[in-house]
Formats: sequence, C-alpha cells, structure tokens
Amino acid sequence: MDRLRLLVARLGRTLGPDSGAVVQSLVALLVSLVATLLAGLTLASAEARLAELPGLLLLVPAAIAQRGNVFGALGSRLGTSIHMGTFNISARPDTIFGQNVLAASGLSWVAAVWLALVATVLARVFGIADAMSLFEFVTVSVVGGVLASIVVLALTVALAAGSTRFGWDLDNVTAPLVTATGDLVTLPALIVGSIVVLETDFAPIIGSTVLAVAVILAIGAIRTRLSVMKRIVLESAPVLATASFLSLVAGAVVENRLGEFLAEPALLVLVPTYFGMAGALGGILSSRLGTKVHLGLVPMRALPGGPAWADIRTVVALAVPIFVLVGAGSHLGATLIDTASPGFVAMVMVALLAGVGAIVVVVSVAWFGTLAAVRFGIDPDTAAIPLTNSVLDLAGAFTLVAAILLTGVA
Repeated sequence: MDRLRLLVARLGRTLGPDSGAVVQSLVALLVSLVATLLAGLTLASAEARLAELPGLLLLVPAAIAQRGNVFGALGSRLGTSIHMGTFNISARPDTIFGQNVLAASGLSWVAAVWLALVATVLARVFGIADAMSLFEFVTVSVVGGVLASIVVLALTVALAAGSTRFGWDLDNVTAPLVTATGDLVTLPALIVGSIVVLETDFAPIIGSTVLAVAVILAIGAIRTRLSVMKRIVLESAPVLATASFLSLVAGAVVENRLGEFLAEPALLVLVPTYFGMAGALGGILSSRLGTKVHLGLVPMRALPGGPAWADIRTVVALAVPIFVLVGAGSHLGATLIDTASPGFVAMVMVALLAGVGAIVVVVSVAWFGTLAAVRFGIDPDTAAIPLTNSVLDLAGAFTLVAAILLTGVA
C-alpha cells in the first residue's frame, strides 16, 4: 500500500499540481481516441474508393488537420477570451465572438480550396498515377470540408458556452474534442464528396462555383471594417497556407505507400488515429502556452521553464499511454471488422515508436512556434496550433513510415 501511494505521488508530481486540468485533458483525449478509431475504421472500410479515386488518401491527413487548424485555433482564442473575462456569445457580427466565428467560417472555405489546388499540383509532382483532376479535388475537398466544418463549428461554440457554465478549461478540452469531431465527420464528409465526383457529372460546375466564392470571400475578408476578423484572417492565411502544404506532403508520403497499407488494412485504421491523437496533444500544449503568454505567466526565453515546463511534462506523460492505446485500439478495431492486422504487439510497437518521434516534434514546435509568433507580433492562439499540426503531420508521416519499416510490419 505504501508503494502504491508513493507511485501515485510520483505520478502526481510528474503531471503537475493541476490535477483537475489533467483529468479534463485525459477524458477529452479518451473521447478523441474512440472517435479517431471510428474514423480509422471508416477509412479501412473505404479501400475500394481509395483505389478508385487516386489522390483521395493524399487529402486525408490534410483535411483532418485543417479542421483542427481552423477550429482548434478558434477554440484557443475563445479560451483566452474566457480567461481574460472578455467572452460573451452574441449573434452580432461586430462582437469579438461574432468576428471570430465569421473568420473561422470563411477561412475554412478558402483553406479547403487552397488544399485542393495544392493537392492537384503535388499529385503530379509525386507521380500519383491517374490522380483526380483540379475540379474533382476541389469538389471533394470543399464538399467534405464544409459539411465537416458546420459540425465542428457548432461543437466549438458549444464547448465555449459549456466552459463558462461548468468551469471547464477550454485549453484542456478543445483540441482533443475538435480533433475527435473533426476526425469523425471529415472522413465520411470526404466520402460524400467523392460520391459526388464518381456518381455525377457536377464536379466542373461545383468546382468552378466554389473557386469563385472563395475569391469573393477572400476579397471581402481583406476589405472588411471588422478589425478583429481582418486581423485573424491576415494572420491565419499564411499560416494555414503553409500548414496545408506540409500536411499534403505528409498525405503524399502516405499515398505513395498505399500498396503497403492495403496489404495490412489495420494500418489504415491507425493512420487517422495516430495523426488525430498527436494533433490533440499538440493542440492542448499550444493552447495552454498561448493562454499563459497572454496572461504574462510565461517568460519568453530560449528554453521553457516554470508553468511552461509543467505543461510540457504533463503532455509528455499523457502521450505514452495514449499511443499505446492507439496501437491496441487500431488492432482491436481491425479485428472487429475482420480485416488483416500484423498483430497486437506489432501495432502497439508501431504506434509507440511513431508516437515518441511525434511527441518530440509536438514539444519543440509548440514552444518555439509560440516564441516565433510573439516575436513577429502574431497572436499565438492563431498561429501555434496550425504550425504545430502541420509540422507534426509532415514529421509524423515520416516517423509512422519509419516505425512501420523498423518493426517489419510492411
């Protein structure tokens, strides 16, 4: 009994003094894990569609990341607003809340178009045979992105409202739950977009209309008199553009290994789960660091210390059991749908090895990204989550493939 109490005490010191925040994060991460596993099962069940529409898998990590990039940043800004006592839900577009929602909605549409444009180019550069056309990429990306964004936006607003009523810390729950919902709805939404492409002749009409609307939205956001919205858009646009490019390169890396993934379909279950949970951990750390910067609790120096180090230690401690569960859950999920798996131990080893590399990237980019945002006068709530997620997608794709090769799974 004494040893057990000592172990619990050591775990408490590792996770930090704010046990309530740890519990909130852990619960949100477990909900996110279940949702991303369901997303992985959806992906594994779509083998035929992936083969029928070359380039579709290229969009998956980027489309999932885009929900987190746009709405994770929205949740982070709203969380800071709550901590600073300036949060108030209002239907008026000129309020802080209204301008944040308008900015996130417009950015989601324009970012989905940008995603399709870059995907079209990268599909050719990486030599993906018979890849979708520009209008097909645009249709799949925007139809899927808009459908998913409606759901994720509603959840983000509901979380903000709930945090003020029930005392949740939005920094602890937004990133995992946005990731969970984004994963759960984005893949089915992309499949809906792919059905439009495969089953109808509307892709050219939808694609050209979507491109025109994106141009109008971009011009309107730049010329608006709503100062908060304009600042969010101008600060977010280059970050989201870079983030989308890096996430698409990650998707291209995965797409080029499609044959190996189809040979072991359990790996298709693992892909969104692994990326989703790594992004959720990065979002928690970025959100907490952003809030502490605004409150003046974190000194801006080369190496983290004090409250920042406590947050980093907490996220690292949470990562190990989470990635073990990612591997175990992916194997069990594949077994449930009667699809091939390299085995329980192999899947756990792949997830854990890849996760170790991912968490190093999460900590480095979240901290130095926050420093860079402050240095260049950008709101860290707007920049840190997209930057962390995009670099993580790229590095995570390589660490995932490396882990698969090292374990001999494929």
